Parts: sequence; C-alpha cells; structure tokens
Amino acid sequence: MLFLSETPMTNNSLFRRLRHRGLQILIIVSVYLFLAPHLPDIVHRGLYTFSLFIKDLLIWMLPLTVTCFIAHAICSFERKAPLFIITLFLFEALSNGLSVWYAYGWGHMAINMLPTIQIEPVTDTFAPLWKMPWIKPRFWAPDKGSFAGILLGLITTLLFPQFSSHIERAKQIAEAILTRFFSRLIPLFILGFVARMYKTELIEQILSQYADVSALLIVILVLYIALLFFAGYGPSSPPFWQRIRHLLPATGMAFSSGCSLSTMPWTIEGTAKNLNNPELAKAIIPATTNIQQIGDCIINSFFCFLLYTQFNGHPPEFITWALFSSVFVLARFATAAVLGGAIFIMLPIYESYLHFTPEMVAIILALNVVLDPLVTCSNVMANGALARLFEKTWRKVSLRRPLQFFDK
Repeated sequence: MLFLSETPMTNNSLFRRLRHRGLQILIIVSVYLFLAPHLPDIVHRGLYTFSLFIKDLLIWMLPLTVTCFIAHAICSFERKAPLFIITLFLFEALSNGLSVWYAYGWGHMAINMLPTIQIEPVTDTFAPLWKMPWIKPRFWAPDKGSFAGILLGLITTLLFPQFSSHIERAKQIAEAILTRFFSRLIPLFILGFVARMYKTELIEQILSQYADVSALLIVILVLYIALLFFAGYGPSSPPFWQRIRHLLPATGMAFSSGCSLSTMPWTIEGTAKNLNNPELAKAIIPATTNIQQIGDCIINSFFCFLLYTQFNGHPPEFITWALFSSVFVLARFATAAVLGGAIFIMLPIYESYLHFTPEMVAIILALNVVLDPLVTCSNVMANGALARLFEKTWRKVSLRRPLQFFDK
C-alpha cells in the first residue's frame, strides 16, 4: 500500500521535471549527439533548416511585437498612476541600460585578462537545404518598431484613449504567439544550431574555451548585484548582506525552475521585508519581472561583446554598441520572463546590429541554455535590490507618500 500511494507522487514529480525546458533541451541534445555520427548529412541540414526558418519568422515578427509591447506599456499610464508608471518605465530602461554598459566595460577587461579565448571562424560549406525567399526590407527593423510603439502609445493615450483596449489585445496576441507557439519550439530551435556546431566542430571549441569565461562571469554578476544592494542600503542596520537573505528563497526557486514569473510571490515577500514601505513591493515586482532582467542583460551583452571581438578581430566600436544597447534595452519591454523567451526577441537584434553569423548565433544559444539557471536567479536577486533603489527614487520624484496614487 505504501508503494502504491507513493507511486503517483513519484510520477507527478517526474512529469514536472520533464516539463522543465532546460531538461528537455538537455535530453534532446544528448540523444542527438549520441546518434549524430550515424545520421546522414541531410538530417543535420534539415534540423538546421528548420531552425533558420523559425529565426526568419521571428525576424519578420519582431518589429510588430516590439511596437505592441511598447505601445501597451505607454497606454498603461492611463490605467494607473501616470507619474508612478512613467518613473518606473524610465527606471527600468535605465537599469537595463547601465547593466549593458557594465558588461561592455568588463568585456574590454576580459579580452586582456583571458587572451587565450579564441574561436576559429568556420569556412566550410555546411548550409541549410533552403531559405525563406523573401528579403526583409531595411525599414522593417526593431528600432523602427520601437519608435512606432512610442508614437502609437503616446497618440492613443493623449488623443484616442478609447483604442487602448485594441492595443492591449494586440499585445496579448503577440505574447501568446511567443509563449505558446515559439517557446514550445525552443528545444528543436536550438537543436538545429547544435547540429551546425557538431558538423563544424564548434562544440569542442566552446567546451574548451568558455569554462574560464563562465567563472569570470559569475564574479561579474555577484559584484554587480552586491553593488546594487550596497547602493540601495549602504552601511545601514541591518547591513545589506542581511537583506540578501530575504531574497534567497526566491532565488533558489528561480535557479531550479528557470522561471522568474513562478517565483514572484516569494520575490514580493522577500522584497517587502527590505523596503521602508512593504506595500510598494506589490507594485514594483510585478511590473519589473518581465522587463528588468539584469542577469540576462549582463550575461548576453558580455558574450555578445566577446563573440563580436573574436569573430571580427576587434571590439565593437562605441557607436555600434550605443545603437545596439538602445535597441536592446527597448526590446526588453517585448520579452517574457520564461525560460528561453527572451532569446527569440534578441537573436534578430544580434544579427541586425552586431552582424552575428550563424556560428555566433549557435554559440550564444548554447551558452544561454547552459547558463539559464544563473540568468534567472540573478534576475530575481537584482530585481529585489533594485526595488529599494526605486523606492528611494520615487520618494525624490513624488512629494506625496509612495503609494498615495494607489490609495485613491
């Protein structure tokens, strides 16, 4: 009887584990690598062709997605306290932008600290079976979508507020396409680029070259999050490292689940303990979880810098990085805080503004899969730290009590 009563729980636990996107990717990639030596060349190319097709669909969809999300964010000013939302919107953009430039500075130091990192460009003839025949016009780009979203949001909010429901509906459709369709294709999407890495012998290079980089990246993240806590709390009593303890439960859940949305109740609870006004956590965390992803910004920007440097022979120029960072930060408003969701939005940006090759895309995809637990838990911890900084900012911006807009 004991065995029979425990079996359903065991099966449910196993089922929940199998639903973890990272585990799905690990299983599929492991099976592929085991069978790869015995597969015909057309299978490898077919997998890669499917991945490129999905990527091309995303490139076409991205400007509209960015437009819908940014317009929706601006229209939300009308439904909530305008000054509070505008302040939070700008605060999130600034915090993401600073983390991107923080990674840029560390990238310059890393290429001097770790001079042995070197990925050889691939020059073989491995190619997809076919490509999408339509050429994307130059005006159809994420930056144009960002500006269109800002303009559409402002016009709707100021002149035609009755149409805000249509923008919200468009945003919901775009979000559903990303999370219910594209996100479920993540394992197969990544598998195609793994096939390219296998056929071009990039896998061996990644394993041998990026171990030291990953260790350095952990130090970079820990330092930045510690700086955020110190900036928020300073030498106050209790000291900032005791404030970190309040967020450890949410951070641990984020590390194991790979989803910062699922840890939101615990993030709110831990953050509330650290704020002078605990109720403010209920307004900040839900608004920042999807957008303010510091770990994601630092890790991906850092690897983008290194890959650009390795494949081009020099670091990205200041103007190149400034344009990339601007679009990158605005595009954060169109990402979902679920496993692998952001990468769909960001890959076309890497290609458009940093000119990523298929090899570079394959490498950053592999690194995202491996480091996703680290990305997620650092997002949660950083959001908890930034909540205190926003509380201090809000007190300076508003002459009223922090939640007076919401009390009415």
